[in-house]
Amino acid sequence: MSATVSGMALGATLAISGLVFGFWGFLFVALFVAVGAVLGRAAEGRLDVGGVMNALRGKSSPS
Repeated sequence: MSATVSGMALGATLAISGLVFGFWGFLFVALFVAVGAVLGRAAEGRLDVGGVMNALRGKSSPS
């Protein structure tokens, strides 16, 4: 699936959830979409989870 089609599907999902569930439902769905994206990238091996955790703790340097 191309990035354009994925973006359109994500936009449609968020728009419908915003209309049906209101603002807080929209935020709830957006949060779970983001969590799913992170878990999917980690499962594919395209995300270094250890590096992300070190960056969140402030233990990494940009150089």
